[in-house]
Amino acid sequence: MPRNVAQKLIADHLVDGAMTPGKEVAIRIDQTLTQDATGTLVMQELEALDLDRTRADVSVQYVDHNLLQADERNAEDHAFLRSACRRYGIWYSKPGNGVSHPTHMQRFGVPGTSMVGSDSHTPAAGSLGMLAIGVGGLDVATAITGEPLYVRMPEIWGVRLTGELPPWVSAKDVILEMLRRHTVSGAVNRIIEYHGPGLATLSAMDRHVIANMGAELGATTTVFPSDEAVRRFLRTEGREHDFVEITADDGAGYDVTDEIDLSTLVPLIAKPSAPDNVVAVREVAGTPLGQAIIGSSANPGLRDFAIAAAMVRGKQTAGGVSFDINPTSREIFADLTKMGATFDLVSAGARIHQAGCMGCIGMGQAPAVGHNSLRTFPRNFPGRSGTREDSVWLCSPETAAASALEGVITDPRDLGVDEPTLELPERATVNPETLEEPPPPEVSRRAEPTKGPNISSLPDFPPLPDRIEAPVLLKVGDDVSTDEISPAGAAALPYRSNVPALAEFTFTRIDPDYPARAQETAGGSGHIIVGGRNYGQGSSREHAAITPRYLGLRMVIALSFARIHWQNLANFGILPVQFADPEDYARIDADDTLVVEDLRRLLGEPDAGLSVSNATKNQRYEVRHTLSQRQREAVLAGGRIPLLAQTSAAVS
Repeated sequence: MPRNVAQKLIADHLVDGAMTPGKEVAIRIDQTLTQDATGTLVMQELEALDLDRTRADVSVQYVDHNLLQADERNAEDHAFLRSACRRYGIWYSKPGNGVSHPTHMQRFGVPGTSMVGSDSHTPAAGSLGMLAIGVGGLDVATAITGEPLYVRMPEIWGVRLTGELPPWVSAKDVILEMLRRHTVSGAVNRIIEYHGPGLATLSAMDRHVIANMGAELGATTTVFPSDEAVRRFLRTEGREHDFVEITADDGAGYDVTDEIDLSTLVPLIAKPSAPDNVVAVREVAGTPLGQAIIGSSANPGLRDFAIAAAMVRGKQTAGGVSFDINPTSREIFADLTKMGATFDLVSAGARIHQAGCMGCIGMGQAPAVGHNSLRTFPRNFPGRSGTREDSVWLCSPETAAASALEGVITDPRDLGVDEPTLELPERATVNPETLEEPPPPEVSRRAEPTKGPNISSLPDFPPLPDRIEAPVLLKVGDDVSTDEISPAGAAALPYRSNVPALAEFTFTRIDPDYPARAQETAGGSGHIIVGGRNYGQGSSREHAAITPRYLGLRMVIALSFARIHWQNLANFGILPVQFADPEDYARIDADDTLVVEDLRRLLGEPDAGLSVSNATKNQRYEVRHTLSQRQREAVLAGGRIPLLAQTSAAVS
């Protein structure tokens, strides 16, 4: 049968299972990506798994999140990561090299390969015709050891693009249109594949913008064909030899379909505080702002900075507006400077920051309360900026630059000028020596990871008990993000490698007293959390599972789960179940005591249902899980690491 691009990529890497939507499949992994906010735990997990050397074709560790060194903790993490890379044979990208996704695309992306990354925006590599999936750190660690990735086979959602983007409309408006139509949970358990004649007008970096923010739709990943646009990109990077053409077969079908006529799109903007709260820019034009930032993995291309520079050339940004530029890679910063665009930006009043995620993860650039911040970032979840009561909007570089000039939210079409014509270099300024190649195996084996006092060991978690009788410590609504469970930002991020210290931040944006109340349950019965729809959306950070687990969380009952967080919960021995009857969600209150019995037998049976008793209200609720046998075994053992330890002990 004719196959689409996603089916070809999966079939080429299929180790086990049938490519039937909803069934678990095992996929061979060629490349792995880690970044410093999640990579420290990955390296600790590799130590717990007793790895000798990476078995993936390419493994790369980037330092792009924890860049503000207000004290010694981030520097300790960087030293630990570099030493661990030497020990395990992993490439190391030092601070300042750039954001992981565009930097990986420039140096390591190869059409037709598979990759997992401990960052939810890993699917950005789908812009090159890669099968790239964001997962929790433990899934990356096991991929580094040579294990396949286990995932439920997604539906393939074909989005046909026609037409051509009009002036002042760019790739960011395409993905904002998808979010406007389909919401943050519209692509859960789906791969989005873009196809059609409109693709010919989108560069590889345009596609990166769209693939990156597929994570905001909840997609397993996003894929594009590897075509002439990909060949041009690789030629610019001096890697045309890595090009492989991968396109859908004639007559290939899709499980779900959609179509976008690019010529009909207008500048769009996501209002606070959700990526799918999307309206036309003209609907909110005139709204005052205090900040406009261009950068992040959601708008990482040279073109995205160059268009802003051309727009502000010879002008001055409005007083009271902080116009911030976060270059996304050392290479892009160099080319921007060679073009003279850096001078144009600085002369217009821009502030130039180091290449990295920066404000996207709340590391600096926190806005003032009551002042609107326009950002070309992927997410605007409440408080993610580092300001608890923030007001963050998501938009294109064109809208950000136009608004910075006018001092109010402005549709760039209303500037009264033609869109600038850009002349980008045919060859990028490539400096491969900024990436540290791993030493040979005989050197790696003698290397020892360097651990400062802020580097803790992974906690030991006991097996799941046969009976849970525990209070509902927290009841939350729909679309609770991992930013709300385990916050980012300059205060929390330096503790990413210190689970006990990081646990003190858990759920504090929702309930400041949660850590103290949860700690009281940790050594005894534990506790339960009740969630709404799409529980755990957003970042892949497994800290959002580990720190509640450290504080005694045993079970989450929700209306539905975001894919990565659902997997992370199971990986660390927390039982994720869903209400069989959604009406039961309203019947449970915080502080109710819930009881689940005979867990070990029932989880051992693939089709057995679970019944939850409410001892406080004398009620009973039916719940269900969608865990595979492999996941059920991990939950029963207290997590995948204890399970692997048991397996190793049994074999030896």
